[in-house]
Amino acid sequence: MPLKDRVKELREGLGMSLQELADAVGASKAHIWDLEQGRSTNPSIELLKKLADKLKVSVADLVGENPTGKSEDARVVGMFRELKELSTTDLDMIQQMVERLKKSK
Repeated sequence: MPLKDRVKELREGLGMSLQELADAVGASKAHIWDLEQGRSTNPSIELLKKLADKLKVSVADLVGENPTGKSEDARVVGMFRELKELSTTDLDMIQQMVERLKKSK
């Protein structure tokens, strides 16, 4: 799930308005709105930390980079664990394959 969807889902799950979240993290309501709409796609790490804190999740969960997060596919987590045992050469080859698959979509 993209950051924009996570922020909105978490905020609404906590019953927070855009303004309440914006005030809590020291950002403008418009900036939080832009994040939720996907118009602002590169928030600072400081803002991410504040958002994660107020939304009661880790930064890794907020940005979708937690391989053990509850919303992650068990197959992907298993593959992630197995990748740790591969050589650098094998990892490079897998990365190239993933890039080709992404481009073909």
